[in-house]
Amino acid sequence: MGTPIGDLIETEKIDLSKLAGKTIAIDAHNILYQFLTSIRGPDGRPLMNAEGDVTSHIAGLLYRTSNLIEAGIKPVFVFDGPPSALKKATLEKRREIRTSAKVEMEKAIEEGDLEKARSMGARAISLNKEMIEEAHLALQSMGLPIVQAKQEGEAQAGELVKEKKAYAVATQDYDALLCGAPIVVRNMGVTGKRKLPYRNAYVNVEPELFETEKVLHQLKLTQKQMIWIGMLVGTDFNEKIPMIGPKKALKAVEGKKSFEEVLAGLKKTVDYNPEEIEEMFLHPVVFKDVEIKQTKMDREKVIAFYCDKHGFDHVRVTNALNKIEKKPEDEKQTALSKWG
Repeated sequence: MGTPIGDLIETEKIDLSKLAGKTIAIDAHNILYQFLTSIRGPDGRPLMNAEGDVTSHIAGLLYRTSNLIEAGIKPVFVFDGPPSALKKATLEKRREIRTSAKVEMEKAIEEGDLEKARSMGARAISLNKEMIEEAHLALQSMGLPIVQAKQEGEAQAGELVKEKKAYAVATQDYDALLCGAPIVVRNMGVTGKRKLPYRNAYVNVEPELFETEKVLHQLKLTQKQMIWIGMLVGTDFNEKIPMIGPKKALKAVEGKKSFEEVLAGLKKTVDYNPEEIEEMFLHPVVFKDVEIKQTKMDREKVIAFYCDKHGFDHVRVTNALNKIEKKPEDEKQTALSKWG
């Protein structure tokens, strides 16, 4: 998901306390995928209830979000709207990858190869309509703000930051940078130690932040040139050019005035309209001046949804809800009472 330009981006490791008191526009689909891929069993299968329904996504929403709010963060969840026509080919390719990965996962489970099963399980994850509806219901019951994007969630979240209705976009996708989101926070959904596939080694996952203006200044690029790099290595709207990674793409765009000039220097051609892709990032399809609405938590509804319907532990759910409703010591109002 998104464009693979992370190797070029210098980020700042941060503690969540740095974001205390700030509204963060969370790319909802992106963070739900994080929950689905990280909250899984040893065999790669996601968390499920007694009926076999996947619950990893709603578990993450409750427990991770309660921790964010306890840290003083004010989350706003921005959900994707209908995809653009340019993205349909990418979505179809992802479906094919998931189908193949699911077959490989089941085969690995049968063979007792749990390492491979878990690796394939991450690729087999899908976020369907029912899961999204459940996420909406869970968040609304908790009284947390939801924004429906016109198209791409990270672009709509970026618009909230541009309009100063939020401090930063929270997403794993670097597409937010291409869309011009002023500040981006990564690793909001999952932190801690993560095991590397097929290796007895772990990496520490911490929240990190970057500012688009600083990134462009450090790389000596314009916004358009940054978009061209994305186009060369692949975005949600176009295929990558083979044998070109982020560093080679950076060299290719330096000093160039147009994408046609970039392609000429690489002696490459593309089968799409570059200007159309540029436009998707320079002027993303978003709603303007969206109102962020916060409502009161319906505790009984939350407990009925999590405990009665999905079999979550009542004590754990109650503890999470207490975090959401808890009054921070340094504020006169609750963490949910002021959104801005």
